[in-house]
Amino acid sequence: MDEEGGSSGLVKSAAVKLSKMGEKTKQLGIAIKDPHQQRRIILVIVCVALLLDNMLYMVIVPIIPDYLAELESEQSEHVHVVMHPNSSANSTSQDKSNKNNLDIQIGVLFASKAILQLLVNPLSGTFIDRVGYDIPLLIGLSVMFFSTCIFAIGENYATLFFARSLQGLGSAFADTSGIAMIADKYTEEAERSKALGIALAFISFGSLVAPPFGGILYEFAGKKVPFIVLACICLADGVLLLTVIKPFSNRTRENMPVGTPIYKLMIDPYIAVVAGALTVCNIPLAFLEPTIANWMETTMHSTQWEMGLTWLPAFFPHVLGVYLTVKLAAKHPNLQWFYGAVGMVIIGASSCTVPACKTFGQLIAPLCGICFGIALVDTALLPTLAFLVDVRHVSVYGSVYALADISYSVAYAMGPIVAGQIVHNHGFVQLNLGMGLVNVLYAPALLLLRNVCQMKPSYSERDNLLEEAPQGLYDTIRMEERRAKKKGYSTAGNCLSVDENGFDPFKAQRSLSEESSGPEYT
Repeated sequence: MDEEGGSSGLVKSAAVKLSKMGEKTKQLGIAIKDPHQQRRIILVIVCVALLLDNMLYMVIVPIIPDYLAELESEQSEHVHVVMHPNSSANSTSQDKSNKNNLDIQIGVLFASKAILQLLVNPLSGTFIDRVGYDIPLLIGLSVMFFSTCIFAIGENYATLFFARSLQGLGSAFADTSGIAMIADKYTEEAERSKALGIALAFISFGSLVAPPFGGILYEFAGKKVPFIVLACICLADGVLLLTVIKPFSNRTRENMPVGTPIYKLMIDPYIAVVAGALTVCNIPLAFLEPTIANWMETTMHSTQWEMGLTWLPAFFPHVLGVYLTVKLAAKHPNLQWFYGAVGMVIIGASSCTVPACKTFGQLIAPLCGICFGIALVDTALLPTLAFLVDVRHVSVYGSVYALADISYSVAYAMGPIVAGQIVHNHGFVQLNLGMGLVNVLYAPALLLLRNVCQMKPSYSERDNLLEEAPQGLYDTIRMEERRAKKKGYSTAGNCLSVDENGFDPFKAQRSLSEESSGPEYT
């Protein structure tokens, strides 16, 4: 009897536990379906994807030069023993030739990711506009996972080059669709700036923490471990994406209007100015990363740990710059262009002072200034791209953020290849002065954006869809969102009062043909 009573008690307790687990699972399912909670989870998924991408870009900095040098040394020793077993002549010239060849190999390997990303982005942007943001994000994470695994097991230059290039393919889909998804989910300008600011903080953290992360694990655990860790995080992020968004069962974008082609966005003068600013402001970072270690070793006689930790202190001013820009943009949204211009001036001044530094402590200050300025520019101008698409084109963001990714890729594709040549031919001082001057001279171009906040929302294809009766799930959702908004809300961060149909009440007398012909200015 006692045994029967004990077994029935166990069965009851197990049933209670299963019931509680079922209730918790149900609550979790309800929470995931809640649009507000789902939006937060999507932000987490995108931020992790951006973190991974930038860690994969920078984690090889302390690993690959040493690893390739070992491979080159083993290969040259084998060739020398086979061809010249009893000769040691010309060994010095051969070593010099091998070193030059190794520098070229490292530069090409570093740049291959950005080059392929640059080539694929026009296609990925169009693809994202056609199918939505979730499937391309899943494709990007999948490609990044497999390329990272290949990089972990690769033991020759050809395999490492292939894996590095494959990472660029994955990044072209993951980065663009992730940023575009944030812009699509956060429609209010203040919320959008905050969400994109959080994403930029993760990008910065990934770029700056990856070199010490990779260097420490490579030193104590070998080449494979850093990439296996990142591959596992990538796999977990992809599983979370499948669980929360269910990309293959989501049909909310079937009636989505076709986005503006990327070539039309490129000839939009406002978008072109923003894209140019994103390229120019990232040139100092992209050009210094492959050259500053050798300069520190030559001029400061820096140790390995100092060279490895060069960029880590700059993470904190970068986050500070993101925070300040988000707060200022919420109070004064019409000054986004000014924040970007100030950031470019700070980048220029900081870049010019780098060659004057004589110690590691002195060098930290201008590097922090460069990252602080980049944070101002990126945080101010990335939301501006989404707003320009809203008011001048169709509110589909794949192509415009593909264009932004192209801007970054141009800088990072040129950096490892061009920077070394400039330092070799003209010197490290001239490189920094040139980069600083370009940033300072470009800053006045952002004056073109000073009236952007006063633009009226365009009477685009999306507006036509929503003025008619809803024809599908996407239209219904967007109609309900529009009805939920407060009357008089402006997509320009409350710069102008706009009614719920997207028209300016102070200029209602203008004809419909004038409204549909393009943006207006006040």
